[in-house]
Amino acid sequence: MSEFEDLLNNVEDVKVRDVVKGEILTVESDQATVSIVGTGVEGVLTLREITNDRDADINNFVKPGDVLDLLVIKEIVGKESEGAKVFLLSKKRLEARKAWTELEGEEGNIVTVKVTRAVKGGLSVEYKGARGFMPASMIDTFFVRDTKKFEGEEVEAKIIEINAAENRFILSRRAVIEDSRKEQMAQAMEQLNEGDIVEGTVARVTDFGAFVDLGGIDGLVHVTELSHGRVRKPADIVKVGDKVNVKILRLDPEAGRVSLSLKAAQPGPWDDIEQKLAPGDEVEGTVKRVTDFGAFVEILPEVEGLVHVSQISWERVEKPQDVLKAGEKVQVKVLDIKPAEERISLSIKALQERPASARDNGDSEDKPNRKRAPRNNAPRDRVELPETQEGFGLADQLGADFNWDELTK
Repeated sequence: MSEFEDLLNNVEDVKVRDVVKGEILTVESDQATVSIVGTGVEGVLTLREITNDRDADINNFVKPGDVLDLLVIKEIVGKESEGAKVFLLSKKRLEARKAWTELEGEEGNIVTVKVTRAVKGGLSVEYKGARGFMPASMIDTFFVRDTKKFEGEEVEAKIIEINAAENRFILSRRAVIEDSRKEQMAQAMEQLNEGDIVEGTVARVTDFGAFVDLGGIDGLVHVTELSHGRVRKPADIVKVGDKVNVKILRLDPEAGRVSLSLKAAQPGPWDDIEQKLAPGDEVEGTVKRVTDFGAFVEILPEVEGLVHVSQISWERVEKPQDVLKAGEKVQVKVLDIKPAEERISLSIKALQERPASARDNGDSEDKPNRKRAPRNNAPRDRVELPETQEGFGLADQLGADFNWDELTK
């Protein structure tokens, strides 16, 4: 006979904390009258001492004639007892005691618990009558704002801490999710390769990018990898539930991270650019940005070219901002295309009539560039830039220290 069964002996003198057998005599409203077997003493079993669900119907739990194991928790005195001994009994506290006994040494195990309600800082849960707590940080792998959505649900959770003496029972749903993802991660990593283009589903969208589910494993598409164009908000590009093709940029099994790119799986605006444009083409564009050294003009969707300050007008331009404004439509001539470097040189003045002063000085965009011997009275450190960019790159015009990447930031 077990220690717990020893408690179920014939009790003549009922005491608080005794475990007794009670027969249900009547059920009225939210409480039942109980006869404590073998004692001639009666007790009261309330709905609150049966379940934590205060909206439940007591008739769904007990009925006359039922014999239950119950815990004596209090002796009722006063008008309610009318001089006779009457005890307050509990079914759920006895179940909790059993549960605490079963839980000893079970840290690390996974159990199924029922979420009873959302409380400050997390969730109140129940396991076989034992009341536990799940901190908000242990609900999921990300911060959960609406904890009420878990109320009434049964969830799997890992036992983190048990202390029966202090009624301390801490559980983590997040730990279960992370363990599951580690297994899925290991399996997925074996099937994925850097450079692969795979299909996934957008799981979450944040300010810094989007997480894509690749079949049990999430990868991050950083905001810079969402589109070939500029992205203000990731939510403007993708929505939760979208099916997308992404390219795997990097796999990091140890850290459990997968870096993805949406734009790398799509045709880029510079693909086959030489079939779309050629030097000498005249096109309309939109001024996107104006700098001290010129203006960037979009001539195809997400394709910009540079109109250097020397190519804005036949007249000398000190400040490009005085001549061109962002959003302005302009006609430009394509001077040079460098697909590998994603650079296009443009000219506005090449489409304008050359003034007589320019002709008199012998300026011509059709003439090949020639090196001139410096005049005797010319300062040695002065370099005269040609009026046209044909026949040489933009870097040649701006000097050896010219850095295109710095200018286009």
